[in-house]
Amino acid sequence: MRVLQVGNAQTRRFGKARVNVEQKFVNGFIRSGHNVLHFSDRDMAAFLAPFGWRDLGVGKMNKKLLLTAQNFRPDFILLGHCDLVTNKTVELIRAALPDVKIAYRNIDPLFVERNVETIRKRVPYVDAVFITTAGEGLEQFRGKGAAIHHIPNPVDPAIEIFNNSEAESLSYDVFYTGNSTEQTKRREIVEFLREGLTGTDVDFRAFGFGDAPNIWGRDYDDALSKSKMGLNLSRQEGDYLYSSDRLAQLMGNGLLAFVNEATGFQTLFEEECAVFFKDQEDLLEKIIYYKNNDEERKMIARKGRDHYRSHYTSEKITDYMIERTFGGELVGDYRWANY
Repeated sequence: MRVLQVGNAQTRRFGKARVNVEQKFVNGFIRSGHNVLHFSDRDMAAFLAPFGWRDLGVGKMNKKLLLTAQNFRPDFILLGHCDLVTNKTVELIRAALPDVKIAYRNIDPLFVERNVETIRKRVPYVDAVFITTAGEGLEQFRGKGAAIHHIPNPVDPAIEIFNNSEAESLSYDVFYTGNSTEQTKRREIVEFLREGLTGTDVDFRAFGFGDAPNIWGRDYDDALSKSKMGLNLSRQEGDYLYSSDRLAQLMGNGLLAFVNEATGFQTLFEEECAVFFKDQEDLLEKIIYYKNNDEERKMIARKGRDHYRSHYTSEKITDYMIERTFGGELVGDYRWANY
């Protein structure tokens, strides 16, 4: 199958990007035997614009996307976070390629109203929509055109390359990185942990908070590779099965992941794949416990890594998106399909 994926390839970061979900999906399509062409809307708009001013290149980029679709003639188009691509362009692609199937995937949270509006605007123009939140939150999009489905964040063996559950010597006990200066719950938790772990022997590295600069690219990978445990904290907790892609990065690399019970992931994961906490006091207590019980830490991290890399790989998720979009019977074993 010929697949055209449209989304931000982060080319203009010149290698200093964090894990790129776009690349994971490209890898997944290729492993399943598909011919993939990736079109980076933001990079192309900047490339086509005078002086590299992206906003001046949006119109030209949309025309080039239509031309790309006409030339490549894909069987399947996957739209990512490509807000610069207009629905008019999607309609023109359909007119030029009446047999093409088009899906849209969104990995941002539904507690951000701007993101909800973005999804609503795309739903009538595509065949299927895939969202990394599950449950009742998806009901608001149903009945407006596209089929609505949940997907987990993918893990990729070419990107999540570490196995910290087997490492004998790791520099950091607890790892977290974020890009939040506003008064969110996760900032409150980070500050609480910093204070609560003062005077203990727990080495807690929280990049992007306080005086600790954020890290990107290889610096991010290096810090991740040195860590025993990781915090899976979102700006807001409680949306069913929602997490940023850091959960795949933590578990896929063999870190012991601490996950808020409010996410509901304990209903999807096998037993003892991660450590679930109720509140910040419970989290602090469990961090100290697993710092002092390293064999238990390794056992859960190992099981979590094996579980995530068995069930939520990039190729499984891309296979699922194709099967759902084309409307046939599900061939693969998709643990999340009923959520």
